[in-house]
Amino acid sequence: MTDGSGGRGAIEYMPAVFEAQSYSAINDEAFSMQVFDEIAARLLRADPEKPIDAHIDSILKYSGSSGGARPKVFVQIDGKEWLVKFRGHGDPDNIGEIEYNYSLMAKRCGIQMPETRLFENKYFGTQRFDRTPGGKIHIISAAALLNADYKTPSLDYRSLLSACRILTGDMNETEALFRLMVFNVIIRNRDDHAKNFSFLFDGERWRFAPAYDVLPSAGFGGQHTTTVNGSGNPTKEDVIAAAKAAGIGEKKQE
Repeated sequence: MTDGSGGRGAIEYMPAVFEAQSYSAINDEAFSMQVFDEIAARLLRADPEKPIDAHIDSILKYSGSSGGARPKVFVQIDGKEWLVKFRGHGDPDNIGEIEYNYSLMAKRCGIQMPETRLFENKYFGTQRFDRTPGGKIHIISAAALLNADYKTPSLDYRSLLSACRILTGDMNETEALFRLMVFNVIIRNRDDHAKNFSFLFDGERWRFAPAYDVLPSAGFGGQHTTTVNGSGNPTKEDVIAAAKAAGIGEKKQE
């Protein structure tokens, strides 16, 4: 965790270990994005040749708490809070640009996403949607909500759509999840595990959270981690069956 008040959602832990500090105010080399990327790569390789002791405090201070396969940091840039990702094992050098382009594609397809940017033409960043000008927003993943194992296949979109409809009480939110399901199938984002779907509570109601981690991925054995109508390699018929089970009409299926 970055500090006691920097975790996901609105839950805080006291006392906070670090004071908040914006990225724009950091002038030391310890937290340039390029240096952090290099440090993360050395840690992943367990490279003993170059010591990282001088950077440990920065790594602990800014490293993200959202988990996942790729190193990441929470930072403030231009008065906004961002999650910025770096390369993971086996990632191409331009993985940031790839994810950024897919985020733009998703937005053009009507997928609700937070603001995304490509920092320094290399590092993908997404604005934190659990932070608003009015304060922090509670967030819960589908994994936590449904007690679903995110490390192995444990969900089907039919169950996820049903949970979304029950929790939000809003068919528009369910349709937003269905649209994301279709997009994941089309681009072959098979790393669609239970932690890659979340819900936000704004103090009045639950709603489906904006999409994240949206890019092609192999998944388990080349199949979707969250199955569609019971299939890890879904067909159009599976997609339609999931839509019908969720009460989504034919016009919305198109």
